[in-house]
Formats: sequence, structure tokens, C-alpha cells
Amino acid sequence: MKAIYFETHGGPDVLRYGELPDPAPGQSEILVDIHAASVNSADGKVRSGTNGALTKFPHILGRDFSGVVSATPYGETDFKVGDAVFGVCDVGREGAYAEKIAIEPTLLERKPDGLRHVEAAALAATGLTALISIEDTLQLRHGEKILIQGGAGGVASFAIQLSKYIGAHVVTTASAANHEYVRDLGADEVVDYNELDFEDAVSNCDAVFDTVGDDVARRSFRVLKAGGRAAFIASGGTAPATPRADIRSLRPSVERDRPHLARIVELVAAGAIRVPEISEFALRDAAAAHAISDSRHLRGKLVLNIS
Repeated sequence: MKAIYFETHGGPDVLRYGELPDPAPGQSEILVDIHAASVNSADGKVRSGTNGALTKFPHILGRDFSGVVSATPYGETDFKVGDAVFGVCDVGREGAYAEKIAIEPTLLERKPDGLRHVEAAALAATGLTALISIEDTLQLRHGEKILIQGGAGGVASFAIQLSKYIGAHVVTTASAANHEYVRDLGADEVVDYNELDFEDAVSNCDAVFDTVGDDVARRSFRVLKAGGRAAFIASGGTAPATPRADIRSLRPSVERDRPHLARIVELVAAGAIRVPEISEFALRDAAAAHAISDSRHLRGKLVLNIS
């Protein structure tokens, strides 16, 4: 099969396009012909070794995808050959930057009707992360005020829409070029981070969802009112220490499972969530997509069109 892989850590230039053996499904695994795979910021961290050095090469990146079932194990009843599905690899596993993947059926759901594969691939990992952060971790409620950092990104774009659907007042940060985009997603207020320090423009928030990390994460505590809570997905495996006893700092545990994928389908069907703006790349051009992802200044999602 054709795949994008690397054999040493480094920048986007270490990515190679070539032939690798087809995956051999385990006893309970489904084989999927991948049509599209999402590019996530975490992919660059794995490639560069930021999250720790790999010990086994060649390594195929990619955590979420959309495609068509091409083989099923004996006794499988939920999916059949020919079903269009989307899904996400289990924690600690990757391999979606390729023409085929073997995966447990519990990590798959039927592709939402009306969406192309590149659109479904753009919703898997970002949707799971946003859902678990907003609904499960922050437990955002109708009428609350939330600040979502980095509103134009894939996860934040989903989070803006979900928060608005819940009935929250949504404030987000974005560059001037992305103000119209995030307002169209449902943001009630937009702060231009190039012109203003957000903590000078925003206050009295019930919740913060940070997708940026670093100094932005540490400063985010300042906008919370007493009893507020903040969720962080760009500050490593643990949440930053809270500077105040009257607020909570949380690190969402992003489980990969079918019930959350089904929730994405439900939200899309209800019209609550639409696909983010997508920039498509051919599989062989994954290095170019990584260069954009590494810059951390992108709108929507980057997707590899494999089929």
C-alpha cells in the first residue's frame, strides 16, 4: 500500500511517500480502505519527537480517517464490506496516513450521510476532543459564558458550535482575518489577540477551553469568576496548576469510542455542527500539510485526500 512514513525524527522533510506492507488485521479487527485522513497538531509532535522518541521504524502517522470497510472478522455484525465509516485510532496507535488500516470496530462509526470522506475525516479526532472537553469535562450549561482560545482551529471551531448549541455565550480569540469565520460559527464576541490582551477584554467567565497552550494557558485563569473551570488540551498530559483555590484546572481525558463518534453524527444530523473549512492535500504532499500545521496559524482542518 502507499503510505506516508518516517524513519527518523525531524521536521516535515523527514516524511517519505512510498510502499509499505498492507496491515494484517488481528482476530477481531476490521480492514478499512482509507479515502481521507486528518492532519492534527499532535502528528507534528510525534514526527519531531517532542512527545518522546519512537523506538520502532518506519512509523506511519495519522489518528483519524474516513473510508470503506474492505474485510471483516468472523462474527462481526455491526459492519459489513462496503460500509462507509469514519473513525479514530486507539490511544498509542497510529497509521491513518496510508491506503489501508486495521482497527477494532469499537473505534468506528458509519460516516454521516451527505458528507464526503474528507469532511468526515475532519470531524473525528477534533470532534471527540471538543465533545469530551465541552460536554464531559467542563459540563458547559445553557446560559454560561465560555472563552474558547484559538477559535479558528479545528477543535476550537467544533467547540464554538457545540457551545452555542448548548446555549452558552461564546467568546473566542482569533486574528482579524478570522473574525468573520468564527462569528459565522456562532461566536458572540471575538478578541483580536494581535491587538488586545484577552484578559483585558474578557472577564467573569464560567469556563475556559484552551487549545493554544504556553503563556495563553497560564493567563486564561485570570478571566474566570469564582467557581469557574478551565480545560486545557495543549499543555501536555496534565493541566496547568491553578493559581486560585476558587477555580478548577482540568485536563480532558479524550477517550476514543463509538458512543462519542455517534454523538458527532447526531450533532451533524441536527444541524448543530458543520464541517470546518478544509484544506486538502494529496497523500504524497503530507510534508507540505505538516509545514502549515507546525506554523500553528491555520483555519479549519488540513486533510489528506488518499483515494
